[in-house]
Amino acid sequence: MNELLIEGLSAMLIGMGTVLSFLCLMIILMFIMSKVVRKLNEIFPEAVPAAANVKKAVSSDDSEVAAAIVAAMFKGK
Repeated sequence: MNELLIEGLSAMLIGMGTVLSFLCLMIILMFIMSKVVRKLNEIFPEAVPAAANVKKAVSSDDSEVAAAIVAAMFKGK
């Protein structure tokens, strides 16, 4: 029984060590990858489209919104 318990514990430690080392490696590689992408964004910046700078005109007329709310309320009945 003692040998079986030792084998189980050693398998558990090997498995948990493998998972822990993989997760640590993944965190380190993601950190490095974010640094590389940040550097690439400095070298090759994205062009901002001209349409993104135009603000939409906000309508102060809420009659369309009210009509949509009333239509939604009576559609369910």
